[in-house]
Amino acid sequence: MHRQDAGDTIIEVLFAITIFSLIVVTALSLMNQGLATSQRSLETTLVRQQMDGQAEALRFLHESYIQAYQSGQTFDLTDGVVSPAEEYYNIIEFVKDGGRGQASKFGSTATCVVPSDAGKDFIINPVAAKLVNTSMKPAIFQNAATYSQLVYAGNTLNATEGMWVEGVRSSLPPGANAGYIDFHIRACWNVVGSDIPMNLGTIVRLYEPRS
Repeated sequence: MHRQDAGDTIIEVLFAITIFSLIVVTALSLMNQGLATSQRSLETTLVRQQMDGQAEALRFLHESYIQAYQSGQTFDLTDGVVSPAEEYYNIIEFVKDGGRGQASKFGSTATCVVPSDAGKDFIINPVAAKLVNTSMKPAIFQNAATYSQLVYAGNTLNATEGMWVEGVRSSLPPGANAGYIDFHIRACWNVVGSDIPMNLGTIVRLYEPRS
C-alpha cells in the first residue's frame, strides 16, 4: 500500500469534527439571535399599538369633556348613566383625589413587576372607553406573562399585564392659566434573550378647560 492511499489520521478527523462543530454552533447561535430580535421587534410593535389605544381613548374622552363643558353640561354621578364626557370627569376626579403627585421612577433594570402603588394608577378599557382601577377590579394589574397587553373576556377588561397609566395633575398657583394632566402610559415586560426588561413609555398632556 502506498502512503498516499492511506486514510486520514485520528488527529485530522478530530480537527475536521471540531471545525464542523464550530460552524454548526455559530450558525445556531446566529439563528437564535435573529429569532430573538424578531420576537422583540414584534412584541414592541404590539405593545406600542396598545399604548396608542390608551392615548387615543384618553383623547376621545377629553374631547367629549371639552365639548360638554363648553355647552354648560353638568354631571350627575348618581344617575347611572355615564357619557364619555362624564367618564373623563371621573378621571379628573380620580387623579385629583387619589392620583400621583409625580410620576414614579421608570426604566429599572430589575424584573418587571406591577406598579408599587397600583391604587394610584389606572387603565382605560378602549373597547368601552371606561376607566378601570383597583377599586373596581382589585386584581386588574398583573405581571406580563409574555408581553404587555390587555386581557379581555368579550368587551370586559379582565386584566392589564405589564401596562398602566399614571395621571399627574399640574399644580395651579393663583393666577395660573389652564391646568393640565400628564398621563404617563407605561409598559414593562421581560424579553427573550435579555436579562434587562423592556420598558416603553409615552406621555399625553391634556388640558382642562377654565372658566
